[in-house]
Amino acid sequence: MDNDAIIDGSHEHSHPPDDCCDPNGPRKSHHSSQMKDNLTKRLNRIEGQIRGIKAMIEKDTYCDDVLNQIAAAQSALNSVGKLLLEGHMRSCVIERIQAGESEVIDELLITVNKLMK
Repeated sequence: MDNDAIIDGSHEHSHPPDDCCDPNGPRKSHHSSQMKDNLTKRLNRIEGQIRGIKAMIEKDTYCDDVLNQIAAAQSALNSVGKLLLEGHMRSCVIERIQAGESEVIDELLITVNKLMK
């Protein structure tokens, strides 16, 4: 995993509750509070970046400068996606495969294809 992916440097993965990935119940994630805080901080920064981009456009900022800010926001959002994907693979995907639900691989491939667009 690249060092940019995790701010705090930990790879702590909490044990999910037994019903988190129950195919018969509502699907929920099961992130540790540390992971939720990390993701929330990242998303708050991205939200600020987006507001900044909007303000740049409203102020007729030079296009190349706006495009560079868009690239930075996309990169930050991709980092959030990588963290979520890793957590999903280490928890729900493994659990569902162990439970004999091989269709989770098809679901994962569709999601990865969407992320890579």
